[in-house]
Amino acid sequence: MEAPLNRNSPLDPSAPHPAQSAYWVGPRHLAGDDGRLYDTVADTLAGLGWTSLAIVRGRHEPDEAPEDRQVLRSTVLHISPDTLRWAQWVLPDEPFHLGDLPIAWQVSARADTDSPLAQWSAYFTTDVPGEVLADFLVTLDARDHPTTAITGPKPVLDAVTAHGWLLDIDQPDAAATDPTMTSHLSLVDVPPLIQDGDPCALTVEPHGAAPAGWQAWAEPAIGAPCLWAASFGASAPHDLVAAFAVSLSSTAPVLRRVLPESTQDRLLRAPAG
Repeated sequence: MEAPLNRNSPLDPSAPHPAQSAYWVGPRHLAGDDGRLYDTVADTLAGLGWTSLAIVRGRHEPDEAPEDRQVLRSTVLHISPDTLRWAQWVLPDEPFHLGDLPIAWQVSARADTDSPLAQWSAYFTTDVPGEVLADFLVTLDARDHPTTAITGPKPVLDAVTAHGWLLDIDQPDAAATDPTMTSHLSLVDVPPLIQDGDPCALTVEPHGAAPAGWQAWAEPAIGAPCLWAASFGASAPHDLVAAFAVSLSSTAPVLRRVLPESTQDRLLRAPAG
């Protein structure tokens, strides 16, 4: 997977055409990312004062002109002022998949500057609504200690049930779904390759219980491909996941020009302007 670094629209070829009609749509958990997942998040981080760095890898031959350099892969890394948290746009960098969808953003945090390793990471695929990820990052930025656990898992489920989501009958303490049964939030075994600072996440015995982390996804129809997926490492603080859940389940409409093909028939829409 190869992608050049475009300084004006970093690695996001799906940006909507400015002439397209705009609509206010809901529910937001089915509204997709409007083809602007990079821009929405990057603008939010810039407003918070995070520094952005372009990471470009490729081949450079001796005496080769800069314009002839072959760029193989590029990513953009955004770092908070205290360097304890960062977000990386990894879509062009041969990302691994979650729910058969490519990871677009990876968000991580560490406890202090003495350790180069993340204490927890969270992963978000394409079509996660940009507003939801932006709200999550604003909450992460405001936290004095980005890795300290403040609460248990209950606030995550409280966040969505306050907006009309339903608790799972079989797992009322660990799972919920929206009233249309298309979007889901669950505290389950962490999928493979999800990075976490808890050593238990890497040393689970073949028949032992894996650490549990929050997973969220939208499945427009039973057996259909997921629209989006998100995964939080086992050590991700529950209050941060709750901020994601509050925004995901919000009944406030979002502005869209590009509607996901798999969910456009389920969306309520009103012309904007």
